Amino acid sequence: MLRADVLVVGGGPAGRSLAAETAERGLRTLLVDPTPDAPWRVTYGCWVRELPATLPPSAVAAVVRGRAIALSPHDLGWDYAVLDVAGLRAHLDSRLGRSGATVLAGRAVGVVVPGTVALADGSRIEAGIVVDAGGRRQPLRSESTHRRPAAEQTAYGVVVDESQAAGLVATGTALFMDWRRDHGEDGWPTFLYAVPLGRGSVLLEETSLARRPGLPLPVLKRRLLARLASHGITPQSTAPVERVVFPIDSPLHRTPGVLGFGAAAPLVHPASGFNLAATLGLAPAVADAVATHLPAGPHAALAAADATIWPAAARAVHRLRRVGLEALLRMPPDEVPAFFEVFLGLPERHRWAYLTGRQDLRGMAATMNALFARAGWRLRRRLVGPALRPPAPPVIDEVTTIG
Repeated sequence: MLRADVLVVGGGPAGRSLAAETAERGLRTLLVDPTPDAPWRVTYGCWVRELPATLPPSAVAAVVRGRAIALSPHDLGWDYAVLDVAGLRAHLDSRLGRSGATVLAGRAVGVVVPGTVALADGSRIEAGIVVDAGGRRQPLRSESTHRRPAAEQTAYGVVVDESQAAGLVATGTALFMDWRRDHGEDGWPTFLYAVPLGRGSVLLEETSLARRPGLPLPVLKRRLLARLASHGITPQSTAPVERVVFPIDSPLHRTPGVLGFGAAAPLVHPASGFNLAATLGLAPAVADAVATHLPAGPHAALAAADATIWPAAARAVHRLRRVGLEALLRMPPDEVPAFFEVFLGLPERHRWAYLTGRQDLRGMAATMNALFARAGWRLRRRLVGPALRPPAPPVIDEVTTIG
């Protein structure tokens, strides 16, 4: 039986950042991950104004102006940062090493009793605070037989030279979303996400913002290649690709005795799918709560940490964003670009409140009021309906079986 003050399950950015923070506060911290040395193969991005001040320049690959296209082009009004994955990993690993946290290769399979976690090899770990930072898989979540299928964000992308992508995304800019139907297909709407990765490369990614279940990757691949061909772009057969699948409406992590953190909390924004900036920004405060209250017992520390992640205002904002997600899931495909045309036409303060501001309930309400005021009667019905009805059922059509 291994023992620690804090056990963090999951070695991604969320787990590494929180483990470093708790260890730096003198807590015996153990981080467990099935493959702690495996490289990260995902693109992370966030708004520059949300980046933690402690993040070094080596962790940022590019800072560019954010743009979007719905029915017409829009300047978002703020900069977008694409993180250097290797640089971010090196930064977090360095902090882990200096903090004295212990990293263990192992796969957590469940909670035996509150405070005790079983590993696949039969061993057990006992800790004052147990944290599930295992991402979308949430390895410590209690199973529920009544959970509805998750709404998922899916994407398929290819990395090309910036000279190839110049016709789609200009140097110094990121195309946050392009809803033009250049792929030539009807059906569930998808958009192009185009961002520089640094070192002369650009990620071009066909993205389904939300669908229950997620739009299949073969459909996204087909649409991406058709879209790029319409712009005269033919990626090399050896070009790196990115495949993305994750839920954006997971329920709050409520396993007794376990604190959910990062995407497992879930801190995933129901509208954008972002969570990294919120995760890195919360890690110091969560570690402070644990260190301050753990002497009074695990229950006190867990309650304080949970209140730090999910104060009442943050819960209310999250619920309102979930209503917005349901409105999108119920919207006829042809109306989605028009909806984003209205949203992107809102004043910058309203767009910022909706896309960031986890606890800005007043700003969130003001944004929804402004959106409602600018919408036509048809869109107004689309926005109000999901607040009065149960979640949209899974989509059943021909694309769910492709590939």
